[in-house]
Amino acid sequence: MGALGFFAALLVVVMGMGRWEETGSPWWLGGSIALFVLTLIGGLTSRRGRR
Repeated sequence: MGALGFFAALLVVVMGMGRWEETGSPWWLGGSIALFVLTLIGGLTSRRGRR
């Protein structure tokens, strides 16, 4: 995962959290948290491969 992909995923997470604030739906919160965890895992595993 490149830097651009990482920051794009973080932007989508922040947008999902904003949507959760607007609607109060637990689905937006759960999806945002799940995407954040996947983004962190993807960022950490791609960084290990470069060493």
